[in-house]
Amino acid sequence: MTGTFGIRSTSVVLGEPAPVLACAPEYVEDVGRIRDLGFETFYRAPDGVGVTDLAVRAGTAALAKADVPADEVDLVVFAMADVPEYLYWDAAASVQSRLGAVRAEAVLVNQACSSGVAAFDTVAGKFATHSEYRVALLIVANRIPDAYWNRMDSATAVVSDGAAAAVLVRGHHEQRWLATDVLTDGRYSDVLRMEIGGARQPFVAGGPAPTPMGNPADLMKRFLGSNLRSTIKFVRYNRTRNREVLERACKRAGVRPEDIDLVLHMNADARTLKDYRVHCGLTRARTNTDLAREHGHFGAADQLIALGLLRASDGVRTGELVALTSTGNGMHWACTLLRA
Repeated sequence: MTGTFGIRSTSVVLGEPAPVLACAPEYVEDVGRIRDLGFETFYRAPDGVGVTDLAVRAGTAALAKADVPADEVDLVVFAMADVPEYLYWDAAASVQSRLGAVRAEAVLVNQACSSGVAAFDTVAGKFATHSEYRVALLIVANRIPDAYWNRMDSATAVVSDGAAAAVLVRGHHEQRWLATDVLTDGRYSDVLRMEIGGARQPFVAGGPAPTPMGNPADLMKRFLGSNLRSTIKFVRYNRTRNREVLERACKRAGVRPEDIDLVLHMNADARTLKDYRVHCGLTRARTNTDLAREHGHFGAADQLIALGLLRASDGVRTGELVALTSTGNGMHWACTLLRA
């Protein structure tokens, strides 16, 4: 298979750790709701540190671990779920330049929380269609723009800042990519959006400050007309799609879902992850449940950060089948399979 590649090295960069419950009053009035989410620690980047700053730090460290000079990288794929430091600006090209990857093509993937998982398919496609490409650098980063996003209210999780990078090498047999599958249902694309700031209704100089994004659970209820039956139907549909994308990726890779040794899903709240485990027939030990509790939700970077942390602590054994899975606004459901 011409697009086959593996992970030579990974690197993880995190913001500064902070206790969730002690910091919760800075973000919400209902601290009890935050307690029920089950997160203990989250990570905040210092003022002045942007999402591309985190990305460059992670990418530089991953290249150093792999002993690969930046000017030998053929492809830089930068995946993110949020807004970068500037508008009308190519964040991927900026990261490529600051890394010194002067020969590399730069690609931006920006499809909500599914971006990091789906980006493996971007790399696979580039390797398949560009036979001269040998080294790709995949970077996934998250840095909350506080003016637009309340990290404890604008999501169904407590959101953290951090980045992870992976050096992907054609023909490398460790952490080998097997398959990626993505499902999309655009009927839900209007659930989460900012009404002001885009081309339809631009920001106006001297106008009011932007209002942070509302809680997606509340926005989904509003989108569904606060109809209990429709809400239950969507929850079941979401479960089905999560399972379906996992099964499709397994079929594409020629493996069975029951053969999967480890599933790294998005760092959702404790109840959501438990529901995911039960519906997919997984034990707690085979998921990222504990990592989620200890780190918070890194947007599109959850899965690669979790994989990087586990690799650093020998938490992934040779030969294990690992699934990276995610659900992203839009809606997208994604799964990437790796053979350790």
